[in-house]
Amino acid sequence: MKKNFTLIFQISAVFIGTIVGAGLASGQEITQFFTTFGYKSFIGLIICMLLYIIIGFMIINISMEYKLNSYKQLINLVSPGLLGEIIDIIMGFFMISSAGIILAGSGALLHQYFGCSKWVGIILMIFISLFALLRNTKGLIEINSFIVPSLLIVIVTIFALYMMLSKDHINIAFIKSIPYTKNHWQFSSILYAGFNILCCSGVLVPLSNETQQKKPLQLGLLLGAVCLTLLSFMLNLMLMLNIPYIFEYEVPLLYIANRFGNLIQISLLCIIFLEMFSTEVSDIYSLGKTVEQAINVPYKVSVIIILCVAIPISQIGFKNLITFLYPAFGLISTIFMIQCCIFYKKNKL
Repeated sequence: MKKNFTLIFQISAVFIGTIVGAGLASGQEITQFFTTFGYKSFIGLIICMLLYIIIGFMIINISMEYKLNSYKQLINLVSPGLLGEIIDIIMGFFMISSAGIILAGSGALLHQYFGCSKWVGIILMIFISLFALLRNTKGLIEINSFIVPSLLIVIVTIFALYMMLSKDHINIAFIKSIPYTKNHWQFSSILYAGFNILCCSGVLVPLSNETQQKKPLQLGLLLGAVCLTLLSFMLNLMLMLNIPYIFEYEVPLLYIANRFGNLIQISLLCIIFLEMFSTEVSDIYSLGKTVEQAINVPYKVSVIIILCVAIPISQIGFKNLITFLYPAFGLISTIFMIQCCIFYKKNKL
């Protein structure tokens, strides 16, 4: 029983750690996909949670039923033919681009706070990621089991402090009155859930194959989705209350923490960096496993090649990458979600 609880916690931590990367931990993703849509964005976050749970359960069941080892095998199974090949190519491109986004984010983070060259953060991220990646699946679980609880503690602390200082003027009527700059929040929510689910499939598929325990996997996913949604609620509310100032920063959450002194800022900076590290490891692990399966390149060689390709991509810029790359990938991911549902129902799993 204790072993199952440990596994459930580890799976939930890996799930959260895979999604809470450079974009979400910094506040940039929540700003782009939710905050700019006003108070209705909270409904969007609930839609995301439901999609994580429903599609995630399907991916776990399909992976265990067909003994899949990588997201490439999953894509080929649920989306055979030309469309599957296109999704597979775009998925590989996104994974490398996501690795580049996190390198860019780590550079932007240290540059915004310390004023140092962005290359300091990029090089530091490369070395610590490589260290964890060379430990394979064990390294993936170890880092998330430590980082995710730390993230929750720091974000909850910042949120509690913020609410204590702002409680006099925060109410539902005030939140509803906050101006929004975008419409079609439903579409944005589905896109956001879509690319996160496809990214998570890169971790859920090999984990399903290696653990071979459906119930703990499903409970871990459920716990992870609920915790992630609560975390996103807190971030979204704080960001909404700081419109329009957050639009001036690449790392808006660091701007919000600025009023709470150096200790809180340093703690948040460390957590954001570690969460970027966690997602960098998850993305490159997923792609490395796929390259190993697809073209027979050893896993350790694959991760080094992927990191080398990600470095020039990181030079495009953190905010630019999130603004343009994520919605495009989200559209492809939404198609993949629909195909998963069709395959699942057709095969009565």
